Amino acid sequence: MNMYVSNLSFNTGDAELQELFEGFGTVISAKVIADRETGRSRGFGFVEMSDAEARTAMSSLQDKQLEGRAINISEAKPRTNKNFTGSFNENYGKKNSYSKW
Repeated sequence: MNMYVSNLSFNTGDAELQELFEGFGTVISAKVIADRETGRSRGFGFVEMSDAEARTAMSSLQDKQLEGRAINISEAKPRTNKNFTGSFNENYGKKNSYSKW
C-alpha cells in the first residue's frame, strides 16, 4: 500500500521518514517530495509498505509528533490527469460566442 504522509517538518528527509515507518515492517520506499525549483521539502511524502504493515503503521502513527509536528497519514490516491476532460459549451471557441448581457 502506498501511503500519503502530510504535515511533515521541512527538515524531515527520506531517511527520517523511512526510519519512522521501519518499526512496523519492511519499507519498500519512502520519499519526501521537494520543490523542483528550490529543492526545499514541500511538507509531504509517500511511504510504501505491504498492506497489513501499512495499516498497522497508519493507525499507530496517525497524529504522532515528528520534529514538533503532528503527522497525518492516509492511503495515497492514484494521480489523476490534470488535463481538462470535461465537455465545453458547444459554442466554445467559435467566433462571437460571447454571451450577451
